[in-house]
Amino acid sequence: MTTVSEKITAFAAPKGIPEYYEPGFTHVRDTLSTAADRAGYGYIELPIFEDTGLYARGVGESTDVVSKEMYTFADRGERSVTLRPEGTAGVVRAVIEHNLDRAGLPVKLRYAGPFFRYERPQAGRYRQLQQVGVEAIGVDDPALDAEVIAVADEGFKALGLTGYRLELTSLGDAECRPAYRALLQEFLAGLDLDPATRTRAEINPLRVLDDKRPDVRKQMEGAPLLLDHLSETSAAHHAAVLQHLDDLGVAYTVNPRMVRGLDYYTKTTFEFVHDGLGAQSGIGGGGRYDGLMETLGGQALSGVGFGIGVDRTLLACAAEGVQPWSTARAEVFGVPLGEAAKRRLVVIAAALRKAGVRVDLSYGGRGLKGAMKSADRSGARYALVLGERDLEAGTIGVKDLQSGDQREIALDAVVGELVAELAG
Repeated sequence: MTTVSEKITAFAAPKGIPEYYEPGFTHVRDTLSTAADRAGYGYIELPIFEDTGLYARGVGESTDVVSKEMYTFADRGERSVTLRPEGTAGVVRAVIEHNLDRAGLPVKLRYAGPFFRYERPQAGRYRQLQQVGVEAIGVDDPALDAEVIAVADEGFKALGLTGYRLELTSLGDAECRPAYRALLQEFLAGLDLDPATRTRAEINPLRVLDDKRPDVRKQMEGAPLLLDHLSETSAAHHAAVLQHLDDLGVAYTVNPRMVRGLDYYTKTTFEFVHDGLGAQSGIGGGGRYDGLMETLGGQALSGVGFGIGVDRTLLACAAEGVQPWSTARAEVFGVPLGEAAKRRLVVIAAALRKAGVRVDLSYGGRGLKGAMKSADRSGARYALVLGERDLEAGTIGVKDLQSGDQREIALDAVVGELVAELAG
């Protein structure tokens, strides 16, 4: 039994779980989401955990995500559930379950929130990661692929980022993938691979192209490339995507060796990379997944989407010295001197908030000096100082915290004047 005299150890957040208490996080997340909203993607709130089979079947059992990184546990009903490691499988499941594909195609959805992977924590790679994603399901149109890519690109540009690049390729279709798979496996059979990599090559040989170890990468230099073996349909689709991106002014680099970490990708596959982040340079990516919906029990409909790391994008902003968000908690800070003044300022603050102004107040009966320090720390543009004599005179003091200028305004006019000034 713990007594009050015993030392209590302070709790800390679990390893690899970041916390955000600065405005940059919400600004980045909301800016990326706004780019998707403007393109007609409706919001969907996904469950934090799903049936484990959804990810094993949808993401692919050969992937590191499923085989090594998922947070999987049995609930009290002995059902195996998994904290969501990615968003696409959950969105496709929701589309199937709620028949969203019966009300017109494509189904265009966006989401944002935490995802979970058991990884070695490092800068930009966390066990609870934050993502913004979109999915467009039901139409196989190269213009839609280009739109998805352009939405991500617009989000980055809206943040002021310039030091990133878009890499993309095509992973082919059901017509050309089997022949290429056999060709690649034949090539891999002649390499000196360790047993684990050899097993991976047998399950999904494309995953070996993504191996980061120098000795494996060197052996893979002469590997056949899927871009050289595309079917006529896939080649035409890839060319059309590139043409649409050219038309949209979205710069890109074709990377024929790109392999995403999830098994469901087909045709268009892409990644946004920022070299200012070191080894963990990816800030977002995605692609087309033509067979996923059918695999999960729905119609044989295609889909395309992306997931952008909010954490990684924040690091990219820091690497470029970009800070397009305000650190101010409020635009106006109220300083009441006395109880009667506090009652009136509470009403004025409510009126300003109703008009769309962010307002905070000094609470706890602090003196003028302490309250003004709080006003400065809040980042507010204006401080409203109200005392007993001001109430009698029907005026309120307004201090511009940037210039230091002070003036008196009629109490009845202060809301309208401040709203107008802040809007200008």
